[in-house]
Order: sequence, then structure tokens, then C-alpha cells
Amino acid sequence: MTFTFRPLDPLKDAELLHSWVTHPKAAFWMMQDAKPEDVERAYMEIAADEHHHALLGLRDGRPAFLMEHYDPAHRELVGLYEPRPGDIGMHFLTPATDTPEHGFTRAVITAVMARLFEDPAVARVVVEPDVSNKAVHALNEAVGFVAEGEIDKPEKRALLSFCTREQFEKAVTA
Repeated sequence: MTFTFRPLDPLKDAELLHSWVTHPKAAFWMMQDAKPEDVERAYMEIAADEHHHALLGLRDGRPAFLMEHYDPAHRELVGLYEPRPGDIGMHFLTPATDTPEHGFTRAVITAVMARLFEDPAVARVVVEPDVSNKAVHALNEAVGFVAEGEIDKPEKRALLSFCTREQFEKAVTA
């Protein structure tokens, strides 16, 4: 599967994102009760933030998933771990579908990680999914993440995990 990326447009993409983040299968995104204007506002804030970015992953030119990356020294994990130079935080969301495609989500996280590591300044990707999100823990492990331990964020108990460029390359070429 081949994916491309484009910057998310909070105004044009809000309706699509709203359908993705409020779906019951996106419960870990914590926007279940969001109204369309809430989603638009949240992504306008990200668009204006120099330390947080949102991209749409495209498949055949059509939106297929959401990717966010952030500087953990300034967002999400401030005070919860000791960031290193070259750390980048990541979130991704594949929308719910009535016709699941085997291997799709793994292809998405692999593409997201490859995109992040295209930047030579990125040495390590940091994630902090909910401790109960077993499906994403397995996906993270499949692309080379190693769990460091649990942390308490304001909104959830999270599993802090890291993946270096070398761990990623080894995992996806194995």
C-alpha cells in the first residue's frame, strides 16, 4: 500500500474528521461527544501550534487516516519523562470501516513511522496510548516500539513507549 500525506485543513477537513473521531471505535481519541465545531476548533489550535502538527494520510488521493506529530518537550508529555534531542511524539487514527482490510492499520503505522524518520533530525518516536488499548500496543510493538512504563497523564493512564530509527528499520525488514 502506498500513502501520501498532506497538511490537514481544519476548515475543509473538520466534517470528515468529526465522523472519524466521534465513531465508537475511536473511543481512545476521547472526542466521542465532540460537535463538528469542537473538532474544527481543536484542529485550528493544532494548525496554529508550532509544536504540534496534523496531517491527513491519503490513499489514491483520498483521505485514509489521520496522523499527528508533536514535540514532547513542549506538548503532551511535558514533565512526564525526560525528552532527548531528536524525540518526536506521534498519534495516528484509522477511521472505522464496514469493510476492514487485513493489514491496513499496520501499513498505516509503518507509513507514519517512515514519514517521521524521513526527517534526519528525528532519532526516536514517542507514543503514549491508553494502557487499555491493547490493539495499538500490538501495532506499536510490530513496528519496533518498546514499552518504558506507565505514566499518568491528565486525561488517562498511558503506556509510554519509544522506537528508535534502528528499532523501526529492524522491525519492518524482519
